[in-house]
Amino acid sequence: MMTKIGFIVGSLREGSYNKITAKTFAKLLPPNYEAVWIEIGDLPFYNEDLDVDGKTPEQWIDFREKIATCQGFFFFTPEYNRSVPAVLKNAIDVGSRPYGSNVWDTKPALVVSVSIGAISGFGANHHLRQALAFVNMPTLQQPEAYVGNVTNLLDDNGEYITSTKDFFQLIVDKYVDFFERLTK
Repeated sequence: MMTKIGFIVGSLREGSYNKITAKTFAKLLPPNYEAVWIEIGDLPFYNEDLDVDGKTPEQWIDFREKIATCQGFFFFTPEYNRSVPAVLKNAIDVGSRPYGSNVWDTKPALVVSVSIGAISGFGANHHLRQALAFVNMPTLQQPEAYVGNVTNLLDDNGEYITSTKDFFQLIVDKYVDFFERLTK
């Protein structure tokens, strides 16, 4: 049976380092795991007044249905002003509402923050973990996935250098072990 892992990237920029990182992680999944790419850029901002029969935006319905098909999630986030981008927080809000219909509930998560700076998106990583704790997503604690000074970790072709990919493989392997312990 194929295990579906939702991949959510908090950066909308076409050449995003978070997208490059997510694509690298997807290649490292075991053969019985599938990366399911989930777009969040087209989600209208959450407004409870719209979350009623006949008014719920189609994008929210489609998003929630796609989330429901995944057994776990990898989140990739840049850091904007020591926190996560609004688009990523909005996706979490849309998936956790209306009250009592949280599609994130109990699905194991991995948080990866990617930055051109030295502190590696530490603030965003931890803000995202706070939100995931509230929506009841157990999140891999170790190894922590902070990717700082990202431009120094890419070769001339825009691919991660071998030692970094080896670290990413360790993270993926630990997540798979974590996921399997929680879902068996």
